[in-house]
Amino acid sequence: MMKRKLINPLSRITKRKPNATLMLFVAAVLAVIVANSPWSRFYYELLNYPVLLQIGNYSVFSHNGETMSLLEFVNDALMAIFFFVVGLEIKQEMLVGELSSFRKAVLPIVGAFGGMIFPVLFYLSVCHTGDEIHGAAIPMATDIAFALAALAALGARVPTSLKAFLTALAVVDDIGGIIVIAIFYSGHISFLLLGVALAILVLMFVLGKMGVTHKAFYYLCGIVVWTLFVGSGVHATIAGVLLAFTIPAHSKVNMHNLRSEMRVLFNLMPDGERTNRDVTMLSRDQISIISSMKKKAAKAISPVQEMESDFSPFVNFFVLPLFAFVNAGVVLGGVTAEGMFGVPLAIVLGLFVGKTLGIFSFTALFIKSGLGCMPKGMTYHNLLALSMLGGIGFTVALFLASLSFGDVHPELFNEAKMGIFSGSILSGICGYFWLRYVLSKEHKAGII
Repeated sequence: MMKRKLINPLSRITKRKPNATLMLFVAAVLAVIVANSPWSRFYYELLNYPVLLQIGNYSVFSHNGETMSLLEFVNDALMAIFFFVVGLEIKQEMLVGELSSFRKAVLPIVGAFGGMIFPVLFYLSVCHTGDEIHGAAIPMATDIAFALAALAALGARVPTSLKAFLTALAVVDDIGGIIVIAIFYSGHISFLLLGVALAILVLMFVLGKMGVTHKAFYYLCGIVVWTLFVGSGVHATIAGVLLAFTIPAHSKVNMHNLRSEMRVLFNLMPDGERTNRDVTMLSRDQISIISSMKKKAAKAISPVQEMESDFSPFVNFFVLPLFAFVNAGVVLGGVTAEGMFGVPLAIVLGLFVGKTLGIFSFTALFIKSGLGCMPKGMTYHNLLALSMLGGIGFTVALFLASLSFGDVHPELFNEAKMGIFSGSILSGICGYFWLRYVLSKEHKAGII
C-alpha cells in the first residue's frame, strides 16, 4: 500500500510521453553523476569546447572577440531562445490570460512580490558580505515546469483556480527575474550598439502593427538584435524577451470568419477521388480546395502563438535538458560543513522558507485586508501548499547562479547548485504532500 502511494504520483507524471519536465530532471541527475565520475574530465572539456560558426571573417558565436564555449553558447544563445518563448507566453497571459486584467492579475502579482522579496532577505541573512552576496537573486525564481508537474501529479482533484494562480505567479516571477538580469547582470554597456538594437525592435513593433506577419522577417531581425545585445554588454537573454513583445498577436482571419469560409469550401468539395485499398488519390479540384483551406487556417493563427508552437518543442526537449546538463554538474566531493552553512543554506532558506512565507503572507494579508478576494477553490491551507511549490526554483535559479558566480567563483557556483537542488526538492516534496493531504480533507468535507 505504501509503495503504491509513492509510485502512483510518479506514474501519473511519466505516463505523459514525451515528458519535458522528466527529461529536464534526468539531464540534471545525469550531469551530477558524470561530474562525480571518472569521466568528469571529459565533462568539463565538453563544457569548454568552442562553438564556432564563421561567416567570412565574422564569428557569429563570439563574445568580446572570443569564441563562445559550449557552456557560454547554451547560456547566452540557447537561453535567449528560452526567454523568447517565455516572453511569448507572458505576452499571451497579459493579453487574454491570467494577467489580462487587474482583477485577475492582482492576487498572483502580490504573491509573487512576497515570493521575490522574502527569499532575498533570507539569503542575505546568511550571506551578506563578500562574493557570496552576489547570489542574492538566485532563490527569487519559481520553475513553472516542475511546479505545474507537481500539480499534474495530483490529477483532477486540483481546482483550476490553483493552477491559474501558480501559473500567473510563476510568470510574474519570470518578469522579476528578467528585470534583475537586465539591471544587475549586464556588463559595461555600449550605448551605440544598444541604441541600434532598440531602434530595430521599435521598427519590428511598428511593422507588426502595420500588418507584417512574415516569420522570416522577425527571425532575421531577431538574430541581428541578439548579436547587437551580445556586443552591447546587456545580457543577451533580455533580447529574447524584448523580441517576443514585438511579435504581432493579431491573426489575419478571425475564428468566426474562418468557420464560415471553411464551411463554404467544404461544401464546394467535389467527389472524384480514386481509391485502391489504403491509397487515396485526390482530384485536382479537391487538392485546390484543400490547399485553400490550409492557407485560410494558417492565417487564423497569430504569429505570437505560431512562433511559440514552433519553438516550444525545441526549447522543452533540447534547450532546457542541455542547459540542465551543462549547468547542473555539482561536484559533491570536497564540500566542507562550513561551506554548507554558507551559500547552500542561504539558498535553501530562500527557496523553502522565504518563498513559502513570502507568497503566503503577502497573498493572505491582501485577501484579509479586503483588497482582494479568494478565488473559487482556493483556501488558506492549499494556498500554503502552493506557496511551498513556489520554492521549486530549478531552471531560472541555476541560470541566475551561473550569472552570479560562473567561472569567476566556481566553488560558490558549485555550492549554489547544491542549495538549488536541496531547496527545490524540499519545496517540491513538502508542497506536494501537504497539498495532497489538504485536497483529500477538503474533498471529504465538501469544500471543493
